[in-house]
Amino acid sequence: MAASDASKKGKFAILVGGGPAPGLNGVISAATIEAINNGYEVVGIMEGFKWLSEGDTSHVQDLTIQDVSRIHLQGGSILRTSRTNPTKSDAMMQNVMTSLEKLGVGYLITIGGDDTAYSSSQISKYAGGKLKTAHVPKTIDNDLPLPGLVPTFGYMTARHLGVGIVKSLSEDARTTGRWYFVVAMGRTAGHLALGIGKSAGATLTIIPEEFEDRPVTITEVCDILEGSIVKRLAMGRDFGVAILAEGLAARISEDELAKFGTVEHDDHGHIRLSEINLGQVCKEQVRKSLESRGIKLTIVNKDLGYELRSADPGPYDLEYTRDLGYGAVKYLLSGGPGALITMQAGMLEPIAFDEILDPETHRTQVRLVDVHHEAFEVACKYMIRLQPEDMATDEDVHTLAAAAHMEPDAFRARFQYLEAKP
Repeated sequence: MAASDASKKGKFAILVGGGPAPGLNGVISAATIEAINNGYEVVGIMEGFKWLSEGDTSHVQDLTIQDVSRIHLQGGSILRTSRTNPTKSDAMMQNVMTSLEKLGVGYLITIGGDDTAYSSSQISKYAGGKLKTAHVPKTIDNDLPLPGLVPTFGYMTARHLGVGIVKSLSEDARTTGRWYFVVAMGRTAGHLALGIGKSAGATLTIIPEEFEDRPVTITEVCDILEGSIVKRLAMGRDFGVAILAEGLAARISEDELAKFGTVEHDDHGHIRLSEINLGQVCKEQVRKSLESRGIKLTIVNKDLGYELRSADPGPYDLEYTRDLGYGAVKYLLSGGPGALITMQAGMLEPIAFDEILDPETHRTQVRLVDVHHEAFEVACKYMIRLQPEDMATDEDVHTLAAAAHMEPDAFRARFQYLEAKP
C-alpha cells in the first residue's frame, strides 16, 4: 500500500515504560509489521511517556518493516524506556493527548509493567474514545494479574539466565566453602526469586509472600538465613546459596530501612529498592552474629537482575512476544476499548482495563506468589531451613546448638520462633 493511502487510514504509536525485559523488541517488531501490513503507519515513541508528558513530539521515529524485521532477536528496546508517570498531573495527561493528536496517532500500544498498565488505562479513559489503547504486559517480576498463571513476557528468559548464574555460584560456594546471599529482582512479588531458587536448587529462598500480612524485619530475615547456615553446619557443610527477593525490603518499615541507607522513591511512589543494599545488610548482620560466637564464615552478597533485564530473549519469549504484538494490533483494529493483551491457551484474550484495577486503590493489581499452592510447598520441601521437626527432640536441639556454638536453651530462645515458617 502506498504511503499516502496508509496515512489516510491512521497511525499507530508504540512506547515502552518501566524497566527492561527480554522480548521488548519482539513486541515492537510484531506490532509494527502487522500494523503496516494492514495499511497503517507506525511511529515509535522514544523513552516512554517522558517527552510526551512535556508536550515534546520531537523524540519519535517512523518505523518500517525493514527497521524492525530482525530486532526481535535482540535484548533491550530500540525505543528505550523510562519510568515517567503521566498520571501525576492533569497537565501531563493533557500534554500526552495533545502530543499524540499532533502526531496523528489514533492507536496507542504501550508495553510495560503494572505502572505503565495503569498509565495506559488512565490515558484510555482520559481520551474518551478518541484514542484506542492496548497494553502489552511485560516484567521479569511476573507479577501482573494474568489469568491461569500465564507468565508475563521476559520472565521465562530472566529465570533461565538466573538459574545458570546461581548454578555457577552454587558450585563456587561448594568449591571454596562459602555462602552467597543473592538478591533477585521482584519489587513486590517473589516469583523470580522463587523460580530461580527452586529451579537451581538453591539452599533456600526467602520471599515477602511467606510473611503474608504481617510486618517483615531485617532481624527475622537474618535469623532465617543464620538458621539455614547453622543447619548446614550441623550437616557438615559450610557452604550454600540463599536467594532473597528484593521485595522483602518493600515490606520492611521505612524507619528501619533508613538505618541502612537513604530511602528514595521513584516517579510512581515506589521505594527505589536498588538503593537499599539488602544483600549487604543481611551479610553484615549474619556475619557479625556468627563471629560473636567464634564462627568464621565467608559470605558474599550479589544482586541479580540487571544482568537479566536486557538479555537476548529465549525461544519462549521470542514466540510469545510475536503473539502479543500481533494480538495488540488485531485487537485495536477490531474496535475494542482499552485492554490488557493476553494469550491464553493459544488464543487472544484481551482483559478490559477496569478488570485489572484494584477496586479499593484503583491501581493495577499485583499477582503475588500463592504460598498455599502445592508449587510453593514443593519449593519449601527442598530448602534447607529450620523447621519444627528440627527441634523435635533434645538431641536435635543439642546438635544444632553445638553447630551454632550456643547453649541449647539459648538456641531455642533465639531460633524457635522461626518454626512457624513454611
